[in-house]
Amino acid sequence: MRADGKDRRLRGTETGRCEDRGMATGRLYGGRAGEERQADRRAQLIEAGLDLLGAADGEATLSVRGVCKRAGLASRYFYESFADRDELTGAVYDHVVQRIAESTLAAVTSAPAADDRAIVRACVENIVREIDEDPRLGRMLFSVSQANTQLAKRRLDSTRMFAGLVTAQAENIYAITPSPRLDLAAHYVVGGLAQALTAWLDGTVPLSHDDVVEECTELLLTMSTQLRRDSAT
Repeated sequence: MRADGKDRRLRGTETGRCEDRGMATGRLYGGRAGEERQADRRAQLIEAGLDLLGAADGEATLSVRGVCKRAGLASRYFYESFADRDELTGAVYDHVVQRIAESTLAAVTSAPAADDRAIVRACVENIVREIDEDPRLGRMLFSVSQANTQLAKRRLDSTRMFAGLVTAQAENIYAITPSPRLDLAAHYVVGGLAQALTAWLDGTVPLSHDDVVEECTELLLTMSTQLRRDSAT
């Protein structure tokens, strides 16, 4: 009898340990933890928001019901990731900027370090390819039809961020001395490229993918050459 009681106590202890381990790692459903499923739902909502905002006739603002319907999720799941629709709009835009910034930086880093043309072309080619393969990205970044105030603020912030990247590349790769003129040129490059790609996306400039890459590369190389000359004097 004592042995049976001892066995029961041991089994109870082992069960408790298993429960503790289960609680420590998070409850699993279908072999996946709750945090992982929540992250997936958040990604679904961002993708749905990109579908709606980045469509050719994209919505000016998102609605919780519309996004959840597009994502195939119940409305209650929206608020586990976002406080409101403005927060989702910002997350969608940040997702697009991060995707393009990371892929462009990787493309530039992979280009031959001593080849100016290869570096500039890698940058332009990556951006053009990204928005050509997924036009939603270009519309989110450049479309003037999007009057959303949240997007307007994000665009201003991202323009400054991309201009900062241009300045850093000019200083590190071309050894151009930092100056207000370089900052101005960086903003001009970012704004000019954005406008050129907007015109290409909406059909105003009827050029092929390759032609856009080559023309933009030449324009940027011409500007970088002039900046280096000015910096050397």
